[in-house]
Amino acid sequence: MGYKELKFDYNSIFLVTGGAGFIGSNLCEALTDMGYQVRCLDNLSTGKQENVDLLSDRANYTFIKGDIRDLDTCMEACKGVDYVLNQAAWGSVPRSIEMPLLYEEINIRGTLNMMEAARQNKVKKFVFASSSSVYGDHPVLPKVEGQEGNLLSPYALTKRVDEEYGKLYTKLYGLDTYALRYFNVFGRRQDPNGAYAAVIPKFIKQLLDGEVPTINGDGKQSRDFTYIDNVIEANLKACLAPSEAAGNAFNIAYGGREYLIDIYYDLCKALDKDVEPNFGPDRAGDIKHSNADISKAKKLLGYDPEYDFKKGIELAIEWYKANLAG
Repeated sequence: MGYKELKFDYNSIFLVTGGAGFIGSNLCEALTDMGYQVRCLDNLSTGKQENVDLLSDRANYTFIKGDIRDLDTCMEACKGVDYVLNQAAWGSVPRSIEMPLLYEEINIRGTLNMMEAARQNKVKKFVFASSSSVYGDHPVLPKVEGQEGNLLSPYALTKRVDEEYGKLYTKLYGLDTYALRYFNVFGRRQDPNGAYAAVIPKFIKQLLDGEVPTINGDGKQSRDFTYIDNVIEANLKACLAPSEAAGNAFNIAYGGREYLIDIYYDLCKALDKDVEPNFGPDRAGDIKHSNADISKAKKLLGYDPEYDFKKGIELAIEWYKANLAG
């Protein structure tokens, strides 16, 4: 069953933090399309005003400009809310290595503020974004929950700490928390710009603009690229999951494995470009190979991703062609 067929009480209220960002705005759009009341909380530090404007004419959508580092803001945003989908965070492994203090403030303290606000407001479910980066240097593939290695970046550490707080809030306070370990999410509205942009939109934009992309490393690193609609499904199914599944972390991916160099040439072919890439140094803190075992999410959340990489990348390319100036 895809997420569009899922049913909640008709008067359910969802709070999406980071709702002006890539994943958050897609969640807001999906939920308003389904007819539910949605509050978007974002300080627009990395989220985009255009993602807010996209939904601003919908009667069941409310935008709150605010920062999860402020507990009063979190408390106010959580009033009367049934489900919190906490996507607010700063991403990027390399940037976290440059700015560890800021990552601690936003990703740890901010998430803890949201959990506390959800607890005090008696929210039914608290679903939050974690990351495949928590596996660190553990070499075994596929990645299985409970088999983690040494962490390689402050970003990864913040996500591991969030998961531990989630366990505690479930155990100590009875707040149903679900940590979703996203694996390289891609799709519509992912930002192609900037030094820390994700690789797929960055490559697409550079190729469309006639530029020569740079691949960090030898291009033989592999990733379990996950289309955005699979992530929407996981968030909504976590909201409907039994309390017995709470306090856990779940791999959210398709369960595939794609090599960066292969993706690059596939994009060239799809965009009718014949451009050899540049190769740069490996990025600090990066994991070489990533591939998810998604059996736990399937069993406990009913997660059943519809979009494999091929289907997802076709939709992503179509969107970027229509929305990026060449």
